[in-house]
Amino acid sequence: NGTRTEQGGWIKISVSGDAYERGYAHGSLLRAEIVEFLKMYEFYMPHTHGRSLDYFVDLTADFMLPAIRRNYSEFYQEMRGIAAGAGVHVNRIVFLNCSISMPYLYDNLESVLKRRRDGSRMRTKYGAVVDPGREETAVHRQGVDDRCSAFIATGSYTKDGGIVCAHNSFDAYIEGQYANILLEIKPKRGFAMTMQSFPGYIFSATDFFVTSAGIIGTETTIGGFNKYENRDPICCRIRQCMQYGRTMDDYVATLLHRNSGDYANAWLFGDINTGEIMRFELGLEYYNVERTRDGAFIGCNCVEDARIRNLECDESAKYFDDIRHSQGARKVRLTGLVELHRGKLDTVVASKIIADHYDVYLKKTVLSDRGICKHSEYDDASISPDAHSRPFSLRGAFDGAVTDSKNARNMSMFMRFGSSCGTPFNAAEMCKRHPQWSHLLPYLKNRPR
Repeated sequence: NGTRTEQGGWIKISVSGDAYERGYAHGSLLRAEIVEFLKMYEFYMPHTHGRSLDYFVDLTADFMLPAIRRNYSEFYQEMRGIAAGAGVHVNRIVFLNCSISMPYLYDNLESVLKRRRDGSRMRTKYGAVVDPGREETAVHRQGVDDRCSAFIATGSYTKDGGIVCAHNSFDAYIEGQYANILLEIKPKRGFAMTMQSFPGYIFSATDFFVTSAGIIGTETTIGGFNKYENRDPICCRIRQCMQYGRTMDDYVATLLHRNSGDYANAWLFGDINTGEIMRFELGLEYYNVERTRDGAFIGCNCVEDARIRNLECDESAKYFDDIRHSQGARKVRLTGLVELHRGKLDTVVASKIIADHYDVYLKKTVLSDRGICKHSEYDDASISPDAHSRPFSLRGAFDGAVTDSKNARNMSMFMRFGSSCGTPFNAAEMCKRHPQWSHLLPYLKNRPR
């Protein structure tokens, strides 16, 4: 029920059938990659959290799996199939799919436990620590990191009047290096979809996709967001959108239903049937929808909605107007480039925008943390106002993705893996230059041009 091909650093798999069948094909075709991905997390989680992978697998099973089994049985069967095909326990596949939600749960674990009848037992099991006078757990209070740059445009902004969409993903390179999966799913029920993804995932997580309903989708995370309710995880809500959403209104309704606040995003959607585009800023209690048939929306980890920014984020969300920081700098640059190329935007121009390195604070082109194509590994962090920024962090853009209405009709997209601009990353050379990261070398991969 599936095929696998490789090209230019990408692994493309195409799977079909019912939930378990397509899952089994996925797990079988990516067995080696799934096992390696999990081994990386076994190594990496103690470094980042002081907790084992098994701790987070159990946390996922206790707090997220019940909602998945109860409300998304089809997607749970797909995860069971992936696990069987890859030869791993299903709870580990559930963890992979919920790993993007995990920071939101973990950072708010104490407040979640207060709402559970078994909170005392779970508090003992997971070691949550109450910080007197505060709602949240004391283990970690910083909001989530910046993750992407993106824009979507239509009407008079584009060369042919159709939709043009571009995106790149940021993350720690040790995690982002696994996002080289192009996943094509042809389910028995619902719409077919093509997306960038990770081994073992039922959804994108980097979020760049097209569906046979004619929907283009991408997003950028809301930097500094730190609220959470333990409802339905984003992996199932956005997959429900992709497989069963016919319109952008369907996407809004599905993402709002039992929203957990996990992976809070500025979602950018486009409907090639109508030429309409949408920016849907989704927090936990607050959200904002903007839509147009003639205009453009950008995403740069800023949040425009003042309620989300001030009531659901930490102080870092207020960097949206500080050009010393990645958020503010990319907001200025992306907006400027989209306006500069109004009427000329196509996939070629879009690919150049998403690979742009101009630093609006330094007023020059340079590999830095503030470029649309982020390269934190070349930035000494001396300018950033964020106290959590670390010099020469091995983090930044590890891909580039572009599509338009014409290509989306054929379920196709233009993709680059490695970095948006093509600058190669050599793990050994970078760790020799910055030996503070040498402990990552056992699992850190090269990403050539």
